[in-house]
Amino acid sequence: MAIIEIRSLTKTFGKIRAVRGIDLTIEKGEIFGLLGPNGAGKTTTIGMLCTIVRPTSGSGIIAGFDIAKHPTQVRQNVGIVFQDPTLDTILTGRENLQLHARLYGIPARDRNRWIEEMLELVDLTQRADDLTKTYSGGMRRRLELARGLLHRPAVLFLDEPTLGLDPQTRARTWEYIRKMAQKERTTVVLTTHYMEEAQLMCNRIGIIDAGRIIALDTPGNMIDMLGGDIVAINSPNPPLDTIRALSYVSAIKTVGETIEITMKSAHLHLAELLSLIDNVVSVEIRKPTLNDVFIKLTGRDIREEDVENSGGWVETIARYRQRGK
Repeated sequence: MAIIEIRSLTKTFGKIRAVRGIDLTIEKGEIFGLLGPNGAGKTTTIGMLCTIVRPTSGSGIIAGFDIAKHPTQVRQNVGIVFQDPTLDTILTGRENLQLHARLYGIPARDRNRWIEEMLELVDLTQRADDLTKTYSGGMRRRLELARGLLHRPAVLFLDEPTLGLDPQTRARTWEYIRKMAQKERTTVVLTTHYMEEAQLMCNRIGIIDAGRIIALDTPGNMIDMLGGDIVAINSPNPPLDTIRALSYVSAIKTVGETIEITMKSAHLHLAELLSLIDNVVSVEIRKPTLNDVFIKLTGRDIREEDVENSGGWVETIARYRQRGK
């Protein structure tokens, strides 16, 4: 059952065409990753689905409500966890959730029970009555996840949910996200620059570039699209044309003195390949990753420093508006 339906969705800021006609259906209970380089249009797309930004044309339906015609009902059916912290640090964890519950009109008879369930789900029951300014970064992120799900939304939007967290805390955060999605049957739409996490977490991924979705599939199918293995060979003067002409080679990428060769059955052809290359310094064989797919489709790599410099959804949309004037 589709919970999000997008048809020919566009957004223009002045002369800037940020989104150029997106068609997309996301199912109930799905964890969906929207990936793209900075400026690709993912921020604006999420902004439209959250009703922060009004579409120029096209339509978007969330939980049966049109994002342009019924924004209030859409907001009642979505939860949002922004990249930047939005908790009130002079309140306790419990008080933050109580405030959110009142703002969303959660009935008094359900309010305390739902809050306790969320605190337990994210392992914050023991710290619920401490001020959030005393929380670690990981604890604050977990509280924001609990707050985003407190009103039982049909869709939870996550903007870089693990950015800036240490690896152990990142792993635990993803564990909570998966657990919450399964328990509440909530659809999760996320953006992330950690490609290995998207590969592990998402049921499907949409890669967006220049305002259009250029690939849409499961992570496994996207990786299979590349085919074969990736052989990285460090050599000062490899015969690129000769290598490119080999029947089992499908792609070559050069990074400094290293060439990355995508090829079928590396274990069968490696000896022949190396016989063609002089002065080999090192050889590495690995399986393709989602990041390799991303680079092949967009010609760019996602770097953590890019998102750290770009700011979150709201900041990026504000910059688009300013540039579009």
